[in-house]
Amino acid sequence: MLKIQHTLVSLDVIEKHFVCDLQKCRGICCVHGDSGAPLEQEEAEQLERLYDKYKGFMQEEGRQAIEAQGTSVIDSDGDLVTPLIHGKECAYAFRDRDGIYKCAIETAWQKKKIPFRKPVSCHLFPVRLQEYEDFTAVNFEFWKDCRPALELGRKKNMRVYEFLQEALTRRFGREWYRELKGAAKAYLQQFHGLQSEE
Repeated sequence: MLKIQHTLVSLDVIEKHFVCDLQKCRGICCVHGDSGAPLEQEEAEQLERLYDKYKGFMQEEGRQAIEAQGTSVIDSDGDLVTPLIHGKECAYAFRDRDGIYKCAIETAWQKKKIPFRKPVSCHLFPVRLQEYEDFTAVNFEFWKDCRPALELGRKKNMRVYEFLQEALTRRFGREWYRELKGAAKAYLQQFHGLQSEE
């Protein structure tokens, strides 16, 4: 692992290649999982406050789930998460014309209807964060449905931390990402004889 400020970053985040291939995975990360996407308290508050501005982008079943459960819920582990439709896909997910799952929240953000893009846990996927008393662990979470993303990442020569530059910067800040990028390049050059591209 690499220590960057108050975080410990898994070497998988540095070594693994990854670029989402929506044409192949169909956005299945919005469907799979035992519970909804993890939320921070501030995000849950924004989802509730902005609901009327983005609900028009949701599918009807998603709106019904929100009306029944609320814009956020506590799962069986006691974590704050997004609600699900019948225990399956995220209530905020919908299928576009090509049958690819998209996020209604992000769609509303893209159309400048709301200032909130989407939960940072979704933005960071396939990276997951684990909070400890003295540090935050930054880990790569592999799903078999993401195999096409590994292949596309290798083809584009893009690693997880590079693909997630925007999301990681959003969560940890520009200086943190600058340190990560420098440490990653040094690590890859030293242990793999490689250097990630600018």
